[in-house]
Amino acid sequence: MHETFTDLGSVDAPSGVLVLGMAGWIDFWRELDEPLPERARAAASAGGGHLREELCEAVAVPAADDRPLRVRASTSPSPFDEEPTIATLEIALGLPWPEAADRSAPIRLGDLPVDRCGMAIGDAVGLHAWTGMEDEPADGLADLFYWGLYEDDAHARFGGERIAQYGVDGPHGWLDLPLAEATARAAELSAWRDRLHGRGLMVSIDEHTDYHRFRRAGWHHPLHVGAIEVGGCRVLGIEWDQGDHSVRHHGGRDADQVYPVTLEADDAGEMVMRWTIPPYPFDEEDEEAQQAGF
Repeated sequence: MHETFTDLGSVDAPSGVLVLGMAGWIDFWRELDEPLPERARAAASAGGGHLREELCEAVAVPAADDRPLRVRASTSPSPFDEEPTIATLEIALGLPWPEAADRSAPIRLGDLPVDRCGMAIGDAVGLHAWTGMEDEPADGLADLFYWGLYEDDAHARFGGERIAQYGVDGPHGWLDLPLAEATARAAELSAWRDRLHGRGLMVSIDEHTDYHRFRRAGWHHPLHVGAIEVGGCRVLGIEWDQGDHSVRHHGGRDADQVYPVTLEADDAGEMVMRWTIPPYPFDEEDEEAQQAGF
């Protein structure tokens, strides 16, 4: 069956090595004996391969170092809400298919689980600078959000804007605050809640790490895709809808929820990397439940 692809944007790989990896673990590669750039370079020099240590997983491939690399995806309906979700992720590598390789047969590089925290696509050396959830924000800024039963009362007292996310009105809050100011406002909100209500208001500070920046960049994209710069390189991040993840991908590798990554030749005879997530196998029971509103 013919797939229809949507452009998601582009990345660059000035080191000549491209990585598709689990965004929640990119920063942990720095703590291992051999960091991501060296591991990825070795895999790419062998034509591409799967990298895994502890909970860190990625696939690394050779790529053109002198041009943007197009990323696109086909979609299939989510079993959670029937909204489009990624079925095939395709990354153009800008290199010719090897003359000695059979163009009709994909080269399997391994498989990857869908990370609940999202996936990152970018240059192997650039991603070495990736800041994760526990890192400090390079710009010293943060976003502050609050929501819950007493959100309207809190808004009347403290203000804040509705921050739209994923096509709906999101929580109240403030974007791009100096970290010290965000921390002080969060403390005020929490003290007010504890004094008057004890519970019923959630307060969250999201520091401007790369992990948060890529999620924020995808707030207004239908497939939750956002582009940011990391280590001087353009990186794409893809955040999965949490409902879709829970229904389809929960458990990851431990539950054998992993999906093949291959090298293939496109119509122009150039290499592309594909990550293929089979459409959810809806059956009659599923359709009857959906029609009944379950």
